[in-house]
Amino acid sequence: MGGAFSSINTALSALRYQQAALDIASTNIANASTDGYVRRRVVGQTVGAAAAPAVWSRSNEIGSGVQSAGVERLVDPLLDTRVRREHARQTYLDLKAAAMSRVETGIAEPSDNGVANAVEEFKKSLEDLNNAPNTDAARSQVLSSAASLADAFNIQKHNLADELGDQRARVLATVQEINDVAKQLASTNLTISTSSGGGSDTATLMDTRDQLALRLSELTGATATVRPDGGMDVSLGGQALVTGKDASTLQIATGINPDGTADGDPITFKLQPPTGTAVAVSPPSGDLAASVELIDTVLPDYAAGLDALVTQLADSFNAAHALGFDASGNPGTDFFDYDPADPAGSLKVIATKDKVAVSGLAGGNTDTGNAAGLADSVNIQDGYQRLVNGFGSSVASVQRLSDNQRAMSTQVDSAREQLTGVSIDEETVNMVMAQRGYEAAARVMTTVDQILDTLINRTGMVGR
Repeated sequence: MGGAFSSINTALSALRYQQAALDIASTNIANASTDGYVRRRVVGQTVGAAAAPAVWSRSNEIGSGVQSAGVERLVDPLLDTRVRREHARQTYLDLKAAAMSRVETGIAEPSDNGVANAVEEFKKSLEDLNNAPNTDAARSQVLSSAASLADAFNIQKHNLADELGDQRARVLATVQEINDVAKQLASTNLTISTSSGGGSDTATLMDTRDQLALRLSELTGATATVRPDGGMDVSLGGQALVTGKDASTLQIATGINPDGTADGDPITFKLQPPTGTAVAVSPPSGDLAASVELIDTVLPDYAAGLDALVTQLADSFNAAHALGFDASGNPGTDFFDYDPADPAGSLKVIATKDKVAVSGLAGGNTDTGNAAGLADSVNIQDGYQRLVNGFGSSVASVQRLSDNQRAMSTQVDSAREQLTGVSIDEETVNMVMAQRGYEAAARVMTTVDQILDTLINRTGMVGR
């Protein structure tokens, strides 16, 4: 309505609005370093005539003040979607690169402790035995270097087994975290829906919602969609993981037993909704996809190559050894032994000093006719070099992809930070503007009060 008293209400609305602006600026500054916080701003709305015109009257509203239309979170939904996607790719590559780098460190090539050096030492000991076949020291050196070679293979295979066990444990922990985060997001969705319906501020809840959705993307590569009520739905591999207040449960279908051991099958997953039948699902990216690829493909491929080399070495050397005669003149027996189910992890030397069949003649203790054949049977150097070089190239490739992806992720994060991050300088300017606006509104109220004082207390007074 018009009139002098309405001007007080107009000034009052300005005071309230500027107070809200000061409060929001203070909140932004207070949370400048809070993870996941998105800066806010008060949305002002002019108070004017009624939106629907009256039939028998007209509004005489003129300058009725300002009101807060709510608190706005400064976000870009498309940018948030991209951040989730790039973070999922980054975590996938980072985990894969880290695990493969650990395995590469355990391979220890080139070094004095690696398989390649052990092979060379073994061949050298055979050459020394060729020069002194009737000495105990030369025979002992062959056994010692052979045992060192077996140990080098054992260590590599055990390192692979340890990494596989760690990755299986990581899958179990990741699945548990996924289910926990999904339940938290479903609960947050319910709170947002209830709060928004009651007119409460849901900005903080939406910050939590975005953080939970981002974490699910990092873990699984899941995609998120904002709901009309302010919540967020999440789908994993085309299947619903979170829908409003309901969260499905991710389960390991095959590949890993509850105790973390392998069941012999590839790893598969299924989603169990709150009601209905479970559906098969495959994580497209994120931590879970990286662990699955390491367990099912990357590490088994290297282990298979290592087992093939051990089988080749042991079988060919045993065959060559059987062609010779030991110190007692007896035909050579097996020198190496291994478990066909785990050749590299179980390789061991079973020959003794007197059973080294270096002689080519029965009863010829000083004969070295079989030494050349023994040395020639140790021919895994090229195959091992190809195996190690291939794995090293894969590690370097994944690391390059991770570095390239990090540049992309950093660029996207920077773009989002420019929009959502708190600038102390900018908020200081906003606080000064709100302060001056508050002072101006207070001055308007003082002026209107003086006008009313004149109208009420001084109008009609006559001098005496």
